[in-house]
Amino acid sequence: MLDWIISALDYLLGVPIFGWGSTVGFVWKGLLMLVALLLITAYILLADRKIWAAVQMRRGPNVVGAFGLLQSFADLLKFAFKEPLVPAGADKVVFLLAPLVAVSLSLVAWVVVPVDAGWALADINIGILYIFAISSLGVYGIIMGGWASNSKYPLLGALRSAAQMVSYEVSIGFVIVTVLLCVGSLNLTDIVTAQQEMGLAYMLGVPWMSFLNWFWLPLFPMFVIFFISALAETNRPPF
Repeated sequence: MLDWIISALDYLLGVPIFGWGSTVGFVWKGLLMLVALLLITAYILLADRKIWAAVQMRRGPNVVGAFGLLQSFADLLKFAFKEPLVPAGADKVVFLLAPLVAVSLSLVAWVVVPVDAGWALADINIGILYIFAISSLGVYGIIMGGWASNSKYPLLGALRSAAQMVSYEVSIGFVIVTVLLCVGSLNLTDIVTAQQEMGLAYMLGVPWMSFLNWFWLPLFPMFVIFFISALAETNRPPF
């Protein structure tokens, strides 16, 4: 899929996009990854709303676009043109910077994630430690928003959310350590490659069932712990 996108861009621009130098190639990779992340996020949010609507026996978003497929983009336009409201007495600069810090850190973490062979913006040998460091910094965006509001209730909510995020990072860390012990490397590309060489689909000779190669199957108890911790980390129900 990524090769097809690159070929299409080469054809439209008339020049190989990765022939312009490493800096331009890095920028193109970053832009493509950013667009892909935004599109995936839009439809994951739509799927989340559809599932919750089905659980509660509602229709869910179904007006904007066919079957509501453009609802997330309509919400984006709505939020973009909303008037920014800052509470009276709040530190305006810090209050407006808080969501920017949170979003920026969540996007920066994807720099080391290999989305395809050779498609990691920064293929570093300590990629998993980098993700741990960036994810722990995400707490600062929440604390900044609660503190800058100059009200005790948002501050208490921010402290609760930050404490929950920090506490469940410990369990997620222990789960990921088990994966690192199986692979013997902190490089995310090595972790992805290892799942192709030691999984159930590889041993059975059925490469088309690649999901059986993932570590969730041999490390299923760890997967359950990771799933519960991820729900708590992202403040999803029932947390």
